[in-house]
Amino acid sequence: MQKKVSTAQETGSFHSENFRRRTRYSMVFIVLAIAFCVITVLNINTGNVRISVPTILDILFQHGGNDVEYSIIWKIRLPRILMAAILGGALSLSGFLLQTFFANPIAGPYVLGISSGAKMVVALTMIIFLEYMGSFSSYTLIFAAFIGSLISTGFILMLSRKIHHMASLLVGGIMIGYICSAVTDFVVTFAEDSDIVNLHGWSQGSFSGMSWSNVKVATIVVGITLVFTFCLSKPIGAYQLGEAYAQSMGVNIKVFRVVLILLSSVFSACVTAFAGPISFVGIAVPYLVRKSLNTSRPLVVIPATFLGGAVFCMLCDLIARMAFAPMELNISTVTSVLGAPIVIIMMLKREKGR
Repeated sequence: MQKKVSTAQETGSFHSENFRRRTRYSMVFIVLAIAFCVITVLNINTGNVRISVPTILDILFQHGGNDVEYSIIWKIRLPRILMAAILGGALSLSGFLLQTFFANPIAGPYVLGISSGAKMVVALTMIIFLEYMGSFSSYTLIFAAFIGSLISTGFILMLSRKIHHMASLLVGGIMIGYICSAVTDFVVTFAEDSDIVNLHGWSQGSFSGMSWSNVKVATIVVGITLVFTFCLSKPIGAYQLGEAYAQSMGVNIKVFRVVLILLSSVFSACVTAFAGPISFVGIAVPYLVRKSLNTSRPLVVIPATFLGGAVFCMLCDLIARMAFAPMELNISTVTSVLGAPIVIIMMLKREKGR
């Protein structure tokens, strides 16, 4: 009789805990969705030309409004907002995958120098193509950024074989980033004036000047990579519990680690190709999402991280546009101000936990 009572209590406790967990997940996603909608409206509404919410809705759903307001929303603001959302989500997932790979929450594409490597190769590609061909496509920039990401990642993996302490490895990644940035600055110094104008805004990080063709390319590349990332949810969950456990579950560790790096590089490359290097998003957002959800389950964390990154970058872009309007801040300036304190808090908590 006592065993039956004990079993019933355990079952009730399990169901109660499961209900609380699902409720927490639902609340986080609802808050993120509401924040996404609110920030989207604010981004469309605010600017040098203010457009009322009823007019925005009329233009979006009825294609009404005057020609000026219609052009501002459909040709300038909406593509920029969508790109901030897509690239913010991609950068956050890139950080999540790198943190899974290195088993360290401080790993991120900017800190490890991966974004700087992508920036270097993209800068070289832009100068060469502009000088000899006069133009380049979005796919060319993404491919160049992907190659740059892999070059930096290759050096980091080489260091990881010799350096096993994560703090030293992160310092090595930072040094690789400085080297890549120095090469980029050297190339820009000897570039033509017209090329420097094209490179300057991009190299500082910005979502301005986005077009619907950019949105289309980014959606395709990030969408496909996101699907592959979802397909890796179970292996990622097993890998988070240790390599030995993952192997016992049938995960091919060597192939899995290569795929993680490739997916992270594609995400990071797409962001760098369109918006330039953006700092701290890849570290701060995954940390905040995991803390909010109180779980590391990939099936829950992956979509929440993408949505959280979208909201974070859209908010940062709004601040960058409006804080000192009509002058616009670089996006990395805002992400650093908001993201760096989160990283510091994270490091302090890790030290206290030891």
